[in-house]
Amino acid sequence: MMTGTARMQQSGFTLIELLLSVGIISIMVTLTLPVYNMFAQRNELDIAGQQLVSALRRAQTYARGMQDDSAWSVEIGSTTVTLFKGTSFGSRDATADETFSVPGTVTVSGLSEVQFSKFTGAPNTTGTITLTSNANDSRTVTVNAKGRIDY
Repeated sequence: MMTGTARMQQSGFTLIELLLSVGIISIMVTLTLPVYNMFAQRNELDIAGQQLVSALRRAQTYARGMQDDSAWSVEIGSTTVTLFKGTSFGSRDATADETFSVPGTVTVSGLSEVQFSKFTGAPNTTGTITLTSNANDSRTVTVNAKGRIDY
């Protein structure tokens, strides 16, 4: 039998417990967000570098194999990397283009175009292409006179 002084047990969270939980979660998110952003920018930089190297190597392979009986080149812009057939970006056959986007967090400097000659695959120019992220990480792609592409 229940008397008037007996209390009913209630389950749940108090307001203070909820506020503490939300506060702890907010602090954790605030501390981990910069680390996540740095990781995301580094990942975008690595992907951009791999796509650039892939385009250069593919152009060289196409030129050596004399695909479509043509030289192949790569145009490196600030927002895109374009693999194209021919030696001039302006007079290229755009139907053979392969284009990759460069993320907005990555800045490209260095060579702007590399052409690979038909049959030998030798580049017309040598030098480096530097990709730099907003977090000041950088990756360098080097093309030497023999056509070796280092990343």
